[in-house]
Amino acid sequence: MRLRLPAERPAEPPTGYKIAHPVLSQDGTRAGFTGVSLGGALPYGVVAEAACVYGRRHRPPARLCACGFHCLHDRAAAEALMCATDHRGAVLLEISVLGAYIRFERGFRSARQRVRTATVGPCACGAPASALADAGWGRPGWRALAAVCGGCVRGRPALTLVGFARLAGDGLRVVASGGAPGPWAPGGSGLPQGLGVAGVADVPEGLGVPELVAEAALLQARLDWFQTQLARLGERGPGGGGQG
Repeated sequence: MRLRLPAERPAEPPTGYKIAHPVLSQDGTRAGFTGVSLGGALPYGVVAEAACVYGRRHRPPARLCACGFHCLHDRAAAEALMCATDHRGAVLLEISVLGAYIRFERGFRSARQRVRTATVGPCACGAPASALADAGWGRPGWRALAAVCGGCVRGRPALTLVGFARLAGDGLRVVASGGAPGPWAPGGSGLPQGLGVAGVADVPEGLGVPELVAEAALLQARLDWFQTQLARLGERGPGGGGQG
């Protein structure tokens, strides 16, 4: 006799929680996430369909395989994973579990998912994050991003939270932990091609005071960095050598 798992037909997609690293494509035109364990080498978008990481031809989630998108029932359990050293730079994702799924004691393993909200932690200095900057590592074709405040971004390639949500698309919301949400908008702000260090795109209408303050802080930090670089060039003189 072959045992079958009980079938569920929920009226609405179940909600799950997981952690991941935000990533930006090499050309700066796409944003997404990469996992922290199984399947971490395969970045995914806001709405994504799972594939078997072992190369098998079955459809995830297969009962006798570990493939599929993994998530937890409890938000606090997912947040606890971020205490691990390797996961300190991760963000917390709230997702909708889509398609076929297998329910476990602590979570789900599903065929599809939609990332609804990404919660970004504080900057390494402890201040609330206002941007996602190059973290110094990545996957082939993708740069990993880390949370930074306006004072720490300096000259590092970075995206505002609004800019990341705009590139990711599909209604993603990006929220700074302990701060106000950075809502996405079709004309959302961000840096040209996602990684520029000079200039910003048009700021979308409808942003509140906290979002505009974050945008202004990031821009001010960039201006301060440029002024520092110009001052150094001035000290070297027109010929590029030091003044004696």
